[in-house]
Formats: sequence, structure tokens, C-alpha cells
Amino acid sequence: MSSPTDTIAALATPVGTAALAVVRASGPECAALATALFGPTPLPPRLARHADYRDQSGQLLDDVVVTFYQAPRSYTGEDSLEISCHGNPFIAQAILKDLLVRGCRAAEAGEFTRRAFLGGRMDLSQAEAVMDLIHARSERALAAAQQQLRGSLGRHLGELTEGLLLVLARIEAYIDFPDEDLPAEDRRVVAAELASVLRGTSRLLATQHYGELLRAGIRTVILGEPNAGKSSLLNALVGHERALVSAEPGTTRDFIEERIPLGPHWLRLIDTAGLNPSPAPLEKLGMAKTFERAAEADLFLWVLDATRPCPPLPAEVAARLIPANTVVLLNKSDLLANGADALGSPALPRADLPVLAVSALTGAGLEALAAEVVRLADAFRLDQGEEVIAINARHADALRRAGECLASANQQLVSCGPVELLASDLRGALDALGEIAGKIDNERMLDHLFKTFCIGK
Repeated sequence: MSSPTDTIAALATPVGTAALAVVRASGPECAALATALFGPTPLPPRLARHADYRDQSGQLLDDVVVTFYQAPRSYTGEDSLEISCHGNPFIAQAILKDLLVRGCRAAEAGEFTRRAFLGGRMDLSQAEAVMDLIHARSERALAAAQQQLRGSLGRHLGELTEGLLLVLARIEAYIDFPDEDLPAEDRRVVAAELASVLRGTSRLLATQHYGELLRAGIRTVILGEPNAGKSSLLNALVGHERALVSAEPGTTRDFIEERIPLGPHWLRLIDTAGLNPSPAPLEKLGMAKTFERAAEADLFLWVLDATRPCPPLPAEVAARLIPANTVVLLNKSDLLANGADALGSPALPRADLPVLAVSALTGAGLEALAAEVVRLADAFRLDQGEEVIAINARHADALRRAGECLASANQQLVSCGPVELLASDLRGALDALGEIAGKIDNERMLDHLFKTFCIGK
């Protein structure tokens, strides 16, 4: 990473033709740049102004809207300029090139957000929320990212850290006076506080799965016997012919994956090979792929032909189907004679699973399916009060290490071990929790994290 005292510049909107483009600059030279570009009268902070943008040779590049942000009231906490021009890529690149000629340096990936973090404008979990906000593909993912950006995770961590600091202060007092032993009364207080912090750590750690679902999508496996209409259902949900459909059973020999929004969630729909009780050799290979996808699934759409008896499921698949993750779909309900009720058909399966009658051909029942999937998906969220907490893998690793230190500290307490070892475990837990918010000095970790950001953010 180059010098943090440089003034950096980058295109803050995606490359390509659009109505508008924004070029962003941040650093100590922004006020001087504004004067050089738009005249000697200082730009009022945080007030948009219409002006001509001329390069150093005096050539008019565009008429723009420019906004000057004075430190510390900017995204980065530094003096900043945002120049909004017409969205012709040639114009945006010409303005960026002129800023570089005038002494700015091209921003590296994530450098604006890194400066915001280093300048104290946000903690590290909030910086990561910026990336989650940019990449959110569903209403639920967007809500979680917005709450984390506002500091929801940081507030929970702050409460845990405060509790640990109080315990450590009590323990440190006995280290300073080694002739004193930790009395039983204080041990009970410390044990209660440790248990409270450990519960809070475990609650946060348990949200990792929901975080994975929000960021990567809910793995939703479509399974059933050959020719039950699995591929037709995939096509109906996707909105176009993604999978080949044929009256001949066993058309799908491998799995097909497609990502779609469904209600407020983002689904990874996976169409699988039919589960044939008497498979041919090639079908066996396809079914092996089905078993692999089923082992990793979050939700199941079990598709049955409403006109046929319910077929048996392989034991390894049936064991994974529970009311919390499965919707049974009686497909081809439009083929039942005289408007017969599909829910009374011979295909009705296990009584413990929710059942819906649908028709992939006509679209009947698909709205009810969407509502049921939303209900099941929302149940993955663990209650954290009014805030949505959905940690990522980095947070989970730190929380696991904090939990291990807390468990070790509790063991020291139970066994009446030396208070020095107890204090050491508590410091280890504090350090691990501090990594999440970024209260550490780990340059390599920061480099790796911010390089996943896009240029201009």
C-alpha cells in the first residue's frame, strides 16, 4: 500500500456507458485541486456546484457537478472531491487522467474504505459491510449489510469486550498483590461474567450459517423421481428454459445450478438427476451427484407427480428431509381429472412435511411456494433482538478463538489455577474479539481484506 498522505483518485462508478459517472478524490491536496479546477473562490463544503471541467491545457472536458467534503466530514475522514460528469467512459477517464496529471495517485482497490477505517470513520466490521452492501443480491442481505454498516456487530462486540475488561481489571488487582488469593465471592462474580460473555460469543458465532446464506445464496436442491417435473419447475422459477425438458424420463443426468431472487431471499436452485429405484449405469452416476448436492443443501424442493403414487426415497436423502428444510411439491396438479384435489392424490408423502399442489406448466401454486420458501429461509436467522447479525468466516474464526480462550479461563477458575494464567486467557479472548472490529495492528490481514474491494471504494 502506498503512502497514506497521497491524494488518491479513482472512478467511483462502474466502467461503461451510463447517464452519469462519478470520479472521487481524497487526500490533503483536494482543497488546492478544487481551487485550481474551479476558481479561487473556495467551494462551500457539502454543497453541490455546477461548473465546467477544463484540463491543464484549458480544454473543456465536460460540464460537471462537483462537491467538496471537508475533513473530517467525509467518507474517508479526509478532504474529498466528488465530480459527477456525463456517463461517457471517455469523459470519465479523461477527467481521471487529468487528476493524475495534477498530482493525484490512482487509488488501489479498497483504498478509500481503508482510509475511512484507519481514520476512525468506521471499524473493520463496518468496512466489510460496505462490500456486503455493494454485493447484496436480496432484500434480507441488504438489510443485514445496512445494519452492520451502522455498527450492529460492533455494538454486540463492545458489550462483550466491556464485560471482559471488567473481569480482567478484577483479576489484575490480584496479580498486583500476589499474596492475596482470589476469594470465593470474587470467583463467583468472575464465573458469572465469563459465562455471560461466552454465551454472547456463542450466539454471535451461531449466526455464521445465516451470513453464508445471505452472501452466497440458499442452496435449494430440487429432487424427485425421473419425469416428476423437476426441470420444468426450475425453468418456471427461473423464467426461461434453463434445463432441457422431455417426456422421456432421465433427461437430467447431471445437476444444473441457477441463482434467482425469490421473495426477499437469494436462492441457488439446483436441479438434480432423478432418483430412480432401478437406475441404469449412467443414471447411477447422476444420482451420485444428487446425493452430493443433497448432503450440502439448505432447503429441499421434493417434487412428486400428483398423478402417481409416492415413490420411495433413498435412505441417505430421506434422512435429511425434515419440516424445517423441506417443501413437498405435488406437481402436474393440472392433470388431475375433474379438478380433483392434489392433496388427496396417491402421491401424498410423509405426513410431517409441508405439502403444496403446483403446476410447473401453468404456474399454479408458485406464489404459495415462494411464501413457503421465505418462511423456511427466515427461520435460519437467529434472534439477536431487533438487529440482524450475520457474521462472515473471518468473524467466525476470531469468535471461535475467543471462545476457546474463555473456556480455558473458565477451567482455570474451576481448578483454582494461577490468576496469571486466567488473566492470560482473558487477554487472548480480548485480542480475538478486537480482531473483528480491527483494534489490532496487522498490516498483512488488512492488505488481504481490502484487496477484495473494487477500485474506487
